[in-house]
Amino acid sequence: MTADEERLSPEWLALREPADAAARAAELAERVADLVPHSRRWVIHDLGCGTGSMGRWLAPRLAGAQHWVVHDRDPDLLAVAAATPPPAAADGAAVTVEPRQTDLAAVGVADLAGADLLTASALLDLLTRDELRRLLAACLGAGCPVLLTLSVVGQVELAPADPLDARVGAAFNAHQRRPTARGPLLGPDAVEATVAEAARFGCEAVVRPSPWRLGATEAALTAAWFTGWIGAAVEQEPALLEDGEGYAERRLDEAGEGRLAATVGHADVLLLPAVRGEGR
Repeated sequence: MTADEERLSPEWLALREPADAAARAAELAERVADLVPHSRRWVIHDLGCGTGSMGRWLAPRLAGAQHWVVHDRDPDLLAVAAATPPPAAADGAAVTVEPRQTDLAAVGVADLAGADLLTASALLDLLTRDELRRLLAACLGAGCPVLLTLSVVGQVELAPADPLDARVGAAFNAHQRRPTARGPLLGPDAVEATVAEAARFGCEAVVRPSPWRLGATEAALTAAWFTGWIGAAVEQEPALLEDGEGYAERRLDEAGEGRLAATVGHADVLLLPAVRGEGR
């Protein structure tokens, strides 16, 4: 299973949800909470929503009634998002969910009309530069804040350390930037590219770190993440299979026994348009 396939699995999304919630930059959620008057209902679009974990994390941090429009191309993931909606808002107000099967490559400003906030999670690093430009043009054209969380930044630290860690990390990062039929993926360069593209629109970008910190209590996630990490690295550099004989097995044993700690670098970005639209 490739890293991309695993990311789209409902089981993988459920496994990573607690780590995602712990990692996201709460400071940016606090800034978002001050942007819309609590006297009216928020309309929030979640792009590439998966099973809806962003809503379950963010909705309880925002006061006031909220209507979440959740977008994904996978109907099975959308069904999970609709069946497990966010809890009530911070002040107990109602939160509703509207699922939309959407190809993000085709999203335009009209699809986001009336939004007070746009969100996406673990998405930017999967895009090409052209796809990022089109998506940001649509998002920033909506004239509201955009909260983009959990983009990989190419930094992994394992403890205990192993001499092969850096080589595997470099191969994984190269795999994340691999050429595809759509063009080269941004991978670890996604946050930098997002900030640069936002500047072209005269948009303020606030970036905060949001690393996963995995230890003994996240042993299952650590093992699943490591399997995807080493798998992508070997796909990029097959010689790692021979040169690193025993490495994967040793690391997976450590993970299973709760002895492997991993810090996986991500970053969150809050985009604040210079001139905000009327929202509705």
